[in-house]
Amino acid sequence: MAPILRLACASDIDQLDAIERSAFTHDRLSRRSLLGCIRRETAQMIVADCGGTLAGYCLVLFRKSSRIARLYSLAVAPCYAGSGVGRALLAAAEKAARGQARLFLRLEVREDNLRAIGLYERGGYHHFGRKPGYYGDGAAAIRMEKRLESAT
Repeated sequence: MAPILRLACASDIDQLDAIERSAFTHDRLSRRSLLGCIRRETAQMIVADCGGTLAGYCLVLFRKSSRIARLYSLAVAPCYAGSGVGRALLAAAEKAARGQARLFLRLEVREDNLRAIGLYERGGYHHFGRKPGYYGDGAAAIRMEKRLESAT
């Protein structure tokens, strides 16, 4: 079954928290932060819903005075890894950014997360920097971005 992509709602919090805990070992968003992002005016949290079960989510942040959107997080439940959910969420993040008239979508990814880096590279993202010690465990981040085509 192909997932339905939709905006997250407060009733998704238990599943979002479970995905967060299973996808990340460090720098996890707390339940409170997840709920805050759902309600935040300058954010869109998009979920991949497979018949009531969440397969993953992405969180896109927007600054009011910027033409750049930030993909803050993208997580897929382990049982959906390799199913195309990550690609679908990445496309949804780009669509959300274009819908907010953003020209670029930027992100940081752990430099040892080769699977995610591959997803972003295949999606047309390029490296433009590195942040040593970015994550709580001291791991470095690779900075990536993609220029978005016009929404019109």
